[in-house]
Amino acid sequence: MKKEQKIILIVIGISGTIVLLLTLIMLFLGDELEVLFNVIGIRVAAIFIAFATFLSSMLFSLLILMHNKTTVKINDDTNKRAELFRELQFASSNYSVIDFIDRMLIYPESDRYIEKFLKQKSPMFHMLENGLDKKDIFEHPENYQFLTIRIPFRVIEGKIVSTITFDKLRFERDGVDYEFYPPDHGTESRAFLLYNERTKRNNTIINLIMSKDSSFYHFDEVNQFTKIKIYVNITSLLGVKVKGNSELYFTNPEQIEGDNSNTYAIHSSNFLITEQPKIIKA
Repeated sequence: MKKEQKIILIVIGISGTIVLLLTLIMLFLGDELEVLFNVIGIRVAAIFIAFATFLSSMLFSLLILMHNKTTVKINDDTNKRAELFRELQFASSNYSVIDFIDRMLIYPESDRYIEKFLKQKSPMFHMLENGLDKKDIFEHPENYQFLTIRIPFRVIEGKIVSTITFDKLRFERDGVDYEFYPPDHGTESRAFLLYNERTKRNNTIINLIMSKDSSFYHFDEVNQFTKIKIYVNITSLLGVKVKGNSELYFTNPEQIEGDNSNTYAIHSSNFLITEQPKIIKA
């Protein structure tokens, strides 16, 4: 029994005891009261009836109170379940799943965007190589290199994509992993979405920052990778978010392009959902 119900029973017990004691006092002092009241018997009987009515009314009120609380809890639980079902039904019908296609490009980030990044100190569209310090990058940018990755994608199931964010990027080469993370722990790096009018393709663009002594990427060489794994979050236009990871299968470049970029022809990508679709609260 809950604490509040125990309190109510205690109150009823104390009140009933008081009424009963008063009734007994009036009963035993009947001779003295008879001097004042000639109908003491009727009065004592009426007091007993009132006492019984009082206790029965309080007990009935307690039962109603307990029933109402139980009903409220059942209704709350039912409403929560119904709301959860509606959210699951909405999420299961309005999510987005993408597939990376065509060719992935890796090239030096534009000086204009690097200057904007350092001036505004906003790393929203950037990811840092594992172990780098965001504060040191702003203080000593000359010690770091900036790259841009552009990957075309298409929606293979669901609604139009609103935003794409990355939790982690992992590049594998000869058994060595090169991992990139969002600048702030526990956050996601947002990708810039660009629609190419000429190719009629959507592109996701993310910038990478690495130290100059890193062996991850060399601007004057052909950079080959064994596999690229993308830990990505996709939010549809209706606010339903899907978390998953995608592995890219591609052909490594054989030469450096004229703008110092490497082009990787994507043969296929394998997207695996790691969390069920859920509605993002505004």
